[in-house]
Formats: sequence, C-alpha cells, structure tokens
Amino acid sequence: MHTRRDARPPAGHPDIRLIVTDMDGTLLDADGNVPAGLWPLLDELRRRGIVFSPASGRQYATLAHLFEGVDAGMVYIAENGTLVVRDGAELSSDPLDPAVSARLVTRVRQLAEKGGDVGVVVCGKRSAYTERGDEAFLAEVAKYYRAHRLVDDATAVDDEIIKVAVLDFGGAEGSAPALAEFSDTHRVVVSGRHWIDVMNRTADKGVAVRRLQQAMGIGPEQTMAFGDYLNDLEMLDAADWSFAMANAHPDILGRARHTAPAHTENGVLRTIKEVLGI
Repeated sequence: MHTRRDARPPAGHPDIRLIVTDMDGTLLDADGNVPAGLWPLLDELRRRGIVFSPASGRQYATLAHLFEGVDAGMVYIAENGTLVVRDGAELSSDPLDPAVSARLVTRVRQLAEKGGDVGVVVCGKRSAYTERGDEAFLAEVAKYYRAHRLVDDATAVDDEIIKVAVLDFGGAEGSAPALAEFSDTHRVVVSGRHWIDVMNRTADKGVAVRRLQQAMGIGPEQTMAFGDYLNDLEMLDAADWSFAMANAHPDILGRARHTAPAHTENGVLRTIKEVLGI
C-alpha cells in the first residue's frame, strides 16, 4: 500500500502520513454524530496524501455507513482491530475459534440466569448475532452494529466470527472478572462503560495500526492517534503523536504522550488542524 505525497507539511509541522482515531468518546460529538467539520478536513488530508483511519469497536458495516460516499482511500479498523478494510477490500482479519465463541455465549447465559442485566453479541464478518431481543438491548446494539440479527442460538451462527461482545447495563468493569477464565488465552477488553470485547490475543487496534504502518512504509513518528478508553491503549502506543481526550479514562491519560480537548469540544479536529497547520 502506498500513499501520495502531494504536499509537503508546512514548515515546523510534522510529516504525518496516518491519522487513526477512535469513534465513541473521541471523534464523535456528545450526540454520537460525526462533527460536520470533518468532511472538508478529509478533503485536505487526501490532498496532502494522509490516510485517515477510524478505529473502533464498532462493526465495519456501521463505520462504512457513517462515512458512506466520502471514504475513498480510508482504512477502517473495525471490531477493535479484528477486521481491517480499505475501499471495500479486506486487508486483514483475526477470526475467533467457534468453540471459544460458544463458550463465551454459554458463560453470558449463565450470568443472565444469575440475574445479571447482560447480553451477548457474536460478531461475524457479515453480521452481528444476539439471542436477547428486548427493546432496550437491541437499541444499544444497533448503535454499534448496523447489521445485526436476532437468533435462537448464537453458538450456531453461519458466519466467520471475529469477536464476541458482552453488553452489561450494570457496568462492564464490574462484570469483567466473570470472564477472567478467558484472559489466559484471549484478550478481554473493557471497551466502554457497558461493553466488554473478547478477541484473540493477536488482535487489537495497535496490531492493526502497526500492520498498516508496515504496508504504508511509515513509522510511529508519522502517525497520529486519538483515544479515550482502555481498548485504545495499544493503538496509542503505536503512534509518537498519541493523544488522550480530556474526557479519557485515567489509564489512557497516563499512557498518551499528549492531551486533546474533549470530544464534546471537537478535540480531534482542533488538534489535527493545529498539529498540521491547517
């Protein structure tokens, strides 16, 4: 993969070739919308030969819908790095063993039987699948999984599974210990206030970014990254120009090299423009 170098950065500004940003709590505003100012900024980034990459726990179909019609050359790092797509073509993926997915579904069923306000989302390449069908649960699922289906048995879906997500209305950090049995062999990540993602140990946003850097022939010094929650840690490590949002989890604020204004203050766009001299 190669990027055009149509314009040199202004004097005194770094030669950034890749900008990677988380979505919820980072790029998106308080209402969960893409800020209007991003659209003209994307045009300017393309003119400079800079690749823009949304990196999210969200599903590829959801991300592609958000940027429909303006995503030429954009790289989607979806499902916390388990699926990477550019211009409709898969660049990489890290499928989960179906037996592990089935064990996770069974574990979440057990938590629900004990009174937990939880549900599981089995994330396939084509769709997401859930057994819980109440309105509140499906409304939350729909925010992140545009393509989702209600099924009788989420252990038997006909799809290539790349991640299993657990939605806990009571708070993800409180329920994460119940999935500790998977931590020895898989990556168990609290990816939001109510969400836990389970993936292969070889998958995270940082791995996806480093593979992308290699494909582009660039390094961390040419990469900007923005994040706010624990599933962004490895991604920030892959960029010299790493920014924690002012509203970020304390661990993110301690890990990033820089701080950006909060997502409610258009922090990503403001920081990109300032660093690049736009």
